[in-house]
Amino acid sequence: MALVFKWLMRITTAAVALVVLCVCMVYYLASRSLPDYDKTLELPYLTAEVEIVRDNANVPHIFGQTDQDVFYALGYAHAQDRLWQMTMLRRTAQGRLSEVFGTATVDIDKLIRRLDIYTRAVASVEAQDEQTMLILRAYATGVNARLDEINDSALGRGAPEMFLFNAPVSAWRPADSLAIIKLMGLQLAGHLDEEVLRARMSLALSDAQRLSDILPDAPGSGIAALPEYAELVQGVTRFAENTMPPQHPLSPFKRRMFAGASNAWAAAPSRSASGGTLLANDPHLEFTAPAIWYLARLELQSGGVIGGTIPGMPLVLSGRSENLGWGLTYAYMDDQDAYIEELNPDNPEEYRTPDGFKPFETRGSIINIKDAAPITITLRWTENGPVLPGTHYNLGTITPPGHVASLAWTVLSRNDTSMGAALRLMRAKSVREAIAAGEGYLAPAMNLMLVDREEIAMKMIGAMPRRDARHQSQGRLPSPGWIEANRWQGRLPYASNPEFVAPNGGILGNTNNKTVDRPFPNHVSFDWGDTQRVQRWQGLMQAREVHTRDSFIEAQLDTVSFTARSLLPLIGAELWFTGEAAPDGTPLRQRQRALTLLAGWSGEMNEHMPEPLIYAAWLRSLQERMIRDELGPLASEMTHVEPLFIERAFRDIDGAAVWCDVVQSAPVETCADMARLALDDALVWIEETWGPALETLRWGDAHQATHDHAVLGQVPILRFFVNIRQSTNGGDNTLQRGLTKGRGPDPFHNTHGAAYRGVYDFADPDSSVFVTSTGQSGHFLSRHYDDLAQLWRRGEYIPMSLDEGLARAAAVGVTILRPRP
Repeated sequence: MALVFKWLMRITTAAVALVVLCVCMVYYLASRSLPDYDKTLELPYLTAEVEIVRDNANVPHIFGQTDQDVFYALGYAHAQDRLWQMTMLRRTAQGRLSEVFGTATVDIDKLIRRLDIYTRAVASVEAQDEQTMLILRAYATGVNARLDEINDSALGRGAPEMFLFNAPVSAWRPADSLAIIKLMGLQLAGHLDEEVLRARMSLALSDAQRLSDILPDAPGSGIAALPEYAELVQGVTRFAENTMPPQHPLSPFKRRMFAGASNAWAAAPSRSASGGTLLANDPHLEFTAPAIWYLARLELQSGGVIGGTIPGMPLVLSGRSENLGWGLTYAYMDDQDAYIEELNPDNPEEYRTPDGFKPFETRGSIINIKDAAPITITLRWTENGPVLPGTHYNLGTITPPGHVASLAWTVLSRNDTSMGAALRLMRAKSVREAIAAGEGYLAPAMNLMLVDREEIAMKMIGAMPRRDARHQSQGRLPSPGWIEANRWQGRLPYASNPEFVAPNGGILGNTNNKTVDRPFPNHVSFDWGDTQRVQRWQGLMQAREVHTRDSFIEAQLDTVSFTARSLLPLIGAELWFTGEAAPDGTPLRQRQRALTLLAGWSGEMNEHMPEPLIYAAWLRSLQERMIRDELGPLASEMTHVEPLFIERAFRDIDGAAVWCDVVQSAPVETCADMARLALDDALVWIEETWGPALETLRWGDAHQATHDHAVLGQVPILRFFVNIRQSTNGGDNTLQRGLTKGRGPDPFHNTHGAAYRGVYDFADPDSSVFVTSTGQSGHFLSRHYDDLAQLWRRGEYIPMSLDEGLARAAAVGVTILRPRP
């Protein structure tokens, strides 16, 4: 027995030692790729010395003698901190994820190849002006200098992920940066999904009038500038279930609710307490670890520029210079149209056009797959755009036999000059110069919020398709591609894009809401991203005669739900304080407790309160009960509550109360019946998930922000190191937006919101502030991987200063790049 025990001890000791050795080896290899920020390097192609001064938040402040050298250093800094992110963005745009991740990402690669995004980015290189090309080449050279340093010095392949996945990194090219702009457009786009869903709904509903209930138009004439303060397809007869494959974490194809969103507002000197202009901006994207944003300051020949960049592109997308501030919101311009193309019954390689049948433009494309044989797909293009498979956004469910679907989209231009326009914006000195710079911008369409020291403005930038007034569906549904009136006829002039300059009321803003109400075909869009947040924003802006930086921050962090305040009195009208007393433990008693809590609630979606969870679960159950009987499986597409639909039904607008009646049941249910039953459903779900004690519920437990690593976030053990989870305030319709997941076992997880926030004050520009949701580094062993995360969660910021002395005073490192002799 002693001998057995001795050998067991030896084996155990050896196993423990082996595990420790493996852990130490993994840590050593991973830590080799941690950047050294305090060093001097000699690199090729520089014209003079450049300094990268990293402040205590690891924000690089880059000083050089020429703009090309500064952008060279930005490329180097991006590659130091976010090499894995950059290479994944590039691989996604190229349709080459499967070379690393195998069969799991083949569907993504197929769709990207069919859209031909990277080929079009390569073609767009020829459309760039000389100055833009100089900057793109300088930036690419800086990225490649870091790649050479990694290879020459054995710096752990540049990122820990490179050890786990065999992902060879080729040299960076100017076309790679152009491709990432197009990829951003893909992540923001939502009109194609909206068109297909509208078509599917129209097929599913027996009463066509009900389509305007479940997919309502944004009401009103449009809001951008506030007044003065004192004024206070035919042929489809079948319906099919969802055919779109499950979404991979790396997929850039976002569903309609997770398309672009954001907030931006500005105040003129007349509405500012300090007499200077103010600007606040918080673009909303899917949460990831690290956040897609990267803070940086560039000292250009035209002056300092500071703000949020996206690694892979030499752009400050939201930020300020000494004299100009700019922010972005997704414009919701209708820049996508789906077409149904008729195949030639005698030759399926031809499709019908206004001039008869023509052959598709075709090209083969080989997709290499890790641990599997490569596959070849045939890319087909019509005069309208690329042919897409039926699984893409469920196009197959609305495409008749003998037809295929194609897509017209401004992002797919081969002459995309958006990069040059964005670079000119960074050098602009005034609002007027910035608006002029936007003329060359093509896609994705954005609202550009601008302030200089005296003036404020908002201009929609991006190519607006010119449609024929006789278009059969006005771009709201997929339409026959062979009818001339349905086809695009070029683009409208830049001057026709909505523009608001120096409004009399002194306040401008956008929450993805409807901005203009113009007749088709100059309408901009029928579908907008917000009808709720804008209501709260209007109230906050007009509640003060003058604003400050702090009042703009307060609005940016506001968590009061206009939707809750407007809908709860409506849906609970016949439930408040009614019914006899009920004993504890009964459903009636639980319902009364929930209603008592909600009756005294202000609508604040605070992480520490129970009411937001009860409200959110109630509304979710209510919509599910109202639509499931009419829509069947299609009801699963409505992952989030549509407030206008609930309001239309409970106010019985145009007979919308019919949604409250269950089609299959004999009695005629009222909306009050639905509200009561839905509340009971919600309380049962809450009790099963969180327990019966309603008063101890915390919204933040359900509404956790999921900053997950797209690749390592699902790996056991490792996910605890790479994922960042936080209890958060806000909700789907609050200004501090925290869009919920909408489905699955954790439907209220916060998955999409403001990963970047900035507030710019031109009365004292160096008092401006910004923050991102995680940290500057993409390396999970770095202290800068998540050092900004708690600041972001608490609604705190870091200084956004162009003061060189402040940057140097608490620098975590200074990197000096010198020209190699």
